[in-house]
Amino acid sequence: MEPNVFTVRASSWGRLFDCAHAWEGTHILGMKKPTGVRALLGTAVHAGTAAYDRARLEGTPCTPDDAAGVLVDELHNPGQDVDMAQDGLSLAEAERIALVVLVKYCAEVAPRFEYIDVETTLDPLNIECGNGMTVRLTGTMDRARVAATEGGIVVPDVKTGTRVLVDGKAVTQGRAAQTGTYQLMYEATKKVTTVGSQIIALSTSSRPAAAVSPIFDARRVMVGEPDKPGLIEHAAAMFRSGLFPPNPSSVLCSPKYCARWSSCLFR
Repeated sequence: MEPNVFTVRASSWGRLFDCAHAWEGTHILGMKKPTGVRALLGTAVHAGTAAYDRARLEGTPCTPDDAAGVLVDELHNPGQDVDMAQDGLSLAEAERIALVVLVKYCAEVAPRFEYIDVETTLDPLNIECGNGMTVRLTGTMDRARVAATEGGIVVPDVKTGTRVLVDGKAVTQGRAAQTGTYQLMYEATKKVTTVGSQIIALSTSSRPAAAVSPIFDARRVMVGEPDKPGLIEHAAAMFRSGLFPPNPSSVLCSPKYCARWSSCLFR
């Protein structure tokens, strides 16, 4: 990492402010841990939905069965280390859930959107924060799309998991940092203006379900308002101090989620 240039991936903003000590371990010190079967399930769903959406965008024939082939291949040939015993979920059950979710997405969710980009590559975006401090936003939209709506360009982000829905509605709390980063980076890369973000929630619980959130303004969470600093400014202050505060009360403070857990003084 360059001196006074701190790189923050779009997907890691939530972790930075949940437990900066854990974030430092993963993103600065390079600590790693195997993923679990549920995370692998989510990755497979994302691969299948992206294949389906990309084909539609390119005008190439693609059925849910075709996308299912991509999903199954991703599930059985992961590109990262997986702890198969971590979640108490068999690969066969994960495949069953993932395929149900994929079909639901293709039939109920995808037709509602007019995508103009699917998992597009974004240029890094440097934000000068004063006193020689630069926060560099990075990340590929590997689980997000860009859609055209009557009101303008929107960034829908696909989220999977067992808690992405509450009372049948897509959970948006805690999502704005990542989608807001995507908005900023997409605007800078494509030289366009976005009007907001959406969450496409695909539940991978024992009863798969799907929901789409209303459009919301995620960008302002990152840049703030005249009298309210955004997350980028708060992060810059943290980076200037050189301190990455721990949070032993974090719900993610466990060996399952934190690569630094075994050596952490504060847990």
